[in-house]
Amino acid sequence: MPTVLLSAPYMIPVVDRFRPVFAHYGLEIIVPPVRERLEEAELLEYAGQFDGAICGDDRFTARVIERCLPRLKVISKWGTGIDSIDHQAAQRLGVQVRNTPNAFTLPVSDSVMGYILAFARQIPWMDRAVKSGVWAKLPGYSLSERTLGVVGVGNIGKAVIRRARAFGMKILGNDIVPIAPDFILENGVEMTSLHDLLERSDFVSLNADLNPTSYHLINAETLAHMKPTAVLINTARGPLVDEPALIRALEEKRIAGAALDVFEIEPLPEDSPLRRMENVLLAAHNSNSSPAAWERVHWNTIRNLLDGLGIPHEDLAQWMQS
Repeated sequence: MPTVLLSAPYMIPVVDRFRPVFAHYGLEIIVPPVRERLEEAELLEYAGQFDGAICGDDRFTARVIERCLPRLKVISKWGTGIDSIDHQAAQRLGVQVRNTPNAFTLPVSDSVMGYILAFARQIPWMDRAVKSGVWAKLPGYSLSERTLGVVGVGNIGKAVIRRARAFGMKILGNDIVPIAPDFILENGVEMTSLHDLLERSDFVSLNADLNPTSYHLINAETLAHMKPTAVLINTARGPLVDEPALIRALEEKRIAGAALDVFEIEPLPEDSPLRRMENVLLAAHNSNSSPAAWERVHWNTIRNLLDGLGIPHEDLAQWMQS
């Protein structure tokens, strides 16, 4: 009987719902204890015990994949990003890597706009002031007065741009691949260099994939190009940002603030200076929060797993509707 290692943190709390589905397709499941992700050493403890994996951001390194052979056939990622999986090693070793593209475009782009509105309208700080007994008129801005720079104009970047355009923002874009001219024209986007975007933007939203070209894309040198009144928003991947460099820029007031849903180390260490900064909004890698989106990803991840194991699943739609 094929065995599946199920370590996706968003799926584990509802795994009992899916146990009958796995049983129907003749699958046993191993559900290890997971806080945020399984590191290499933790995965190696299960090496050779499973034929397929449903994972989150677990560190499927080349060493892990090699040790999981010959049983391992497929790694089914819960979600979109596969940067924690050595997919080149997987391809070389004949292990399929599957994911759900465009899984969280709507909730993540909504989160970006929420952060922009929070800073522009000073909502969290007005709330804190009044609750602490201070009746103060904090200065806010209409979004129509602000410029948004979007770094990474993929599915989420495009969704952010469409939302920002509805608020009347001026929009700058940057990407390493060409963007369709019709999207640029229809949404009034000015594509420009990263340095120019950073110099002119009041808000900078990072929506790029994590890859060798984007690792620490925001660092001491690029942060130096940002306005002292600008806010950095990262709902993509933590390592896009050199975190110590960002902390220094915030402490030295070289930028005005940051909204961070992702970090280089997750959970964010308790001694991180970011936890103490009044001009920083933090979240626990949760900008994808959406029951509807999560449900779609649950089922698509199972479908990807069954495909990778070569198990027919014509009746899967019936389970989805039950």
